[in-house]
Amino acid sequence: MSGSAPQQVAPYMAVGLSTVVHGIGSRRDIERNLQIVEDGIHAAVSIIGINMPVRLIALAEGALTGFTDEIFDIPHVTAARELFIDIPGPETDRLASLARLYDTYIVVQCKARWREASGNRFFNTLFVISPRGEVVHKAAKNHLWCRERSCVPHDVYDRWVELFGDGIDAFYPVLRTADIGNIGTICCSDGEYPEAVRALAFNGAEVVYRPSEAVPMTQMGMEPGGTWLLQNRAHAHFNNVYMVCPNVGPLYVHPQMEHPYDIGGGNSHIVDYQGNVLGHTASGANTFVAGIIDIEALRQFRVMNLNSNWMKDLRTEIFQRMYAEPVHPKNLWLHDDPLQHADVDEIYRANIGRLVARGSFTPPARQFPGARYMAPAESADEASWEQVRSLWPAPEEE
Repeated sequence: MSGSAPQQVAPYMAVGLSTVVHGIGSRRDIERNLQIVEDGIHAAVSIIGINMPVRLIALAEGALTGFTDEIFDIPHVTAARELFIDIPGPETDRLASLARLYDTYIVVQCKARWREASGNRFFNTLFVISPRGEVVHKAAKNHLWCRERSCVPHDVYDRWVELFGDGIDAFYPVLRTADIGNIGTICCSDGEYPEAVRALAFNGAEVVYRPSEAVPMTQMGMEPGGTWLLQNRAHAHFNNVYMVCPNVGPLYVHPQMEHPYDIGGGNSHIVDYQGNVLGHTASGANTFVAGIIDIEALRQFRVMNLNSNWMKDLRTEIFQRMYAEPVHPKNLWLHDDPLQHADVDEIYRANIGRLVARGSFTPPARQFPGARYMAPAESADEASWEQVRSLWPAPEEE
């Protein structure tokens, strides 16, 4: 080991915030969710800060916008223009004032336009605001679930590489700080892939933010948190990282709903670098989860151990060829606008076909119809965004 010793990092409290969310019909509707988030941050710091300084506050996926674009299958370019944000912008300014007030980092998910990559695309974006109120980290989600139509770097791969290079830092950047350690960010479906947190760990991450997961993954099995908590404990154990994982609260899909639905199922948690659960909350309805982050203990564990710091003896050469042949095609939306749910289902089916053809999947003895998109209306016209947007009042009606 060489070079100057890093600054000692004092233990601190990390908080994951779960809030009730109102699905947005336009960008102006984000204000309502920001007010709920602001109230939650005030409550969290006033209560949890009595124990240890709160230096990291993490919001859930969907906390600012809900999931209108996914639920109603809004055409991608329409959603990019009408619903989502720029970073920085008024929404990040509002959160920046809270970061300055409480001398804390705030880590956030929101779908956002990346003007440098494409003005008519939006990406599921993770970003960090520093205690000085500056956006000091921004990353894009790299893997989607089958009903999310965000753009990912792989969808515009050639343009992304032109802008940011093809190194691991272009896809899994890590924020290195002197006061809370090294922070990596992924989102929801990213964590379904072991490679995601491993990439962050190779890039130096010590604390990984992974917000939100949905039913049934949060309910499977007898243990609380289902496979979501199982995955995050495994990520923490295999890579010796802390995992900070707040889940979205009950969701009002549109303003005419009398009651919200708890699509996430609660079970926010924080896990330490050996896979132990430090904090867990069953409810996601305007609540929070907290845990002490001890970066010095993690660093000592990584460098003193000869057994369970697994990355130190990884035989990288034997895995290199495993990823040589593509599965999901790149550059899908480099020139074409992203398709909607039913058409993208066929892309996934073709991926399954490729895995069968190469022998990775063995086909069943008999084929049955699989999952497919079913629009929540009797006709295509009723399900169109032009019709659905009437669920939200026009500005003059408020």
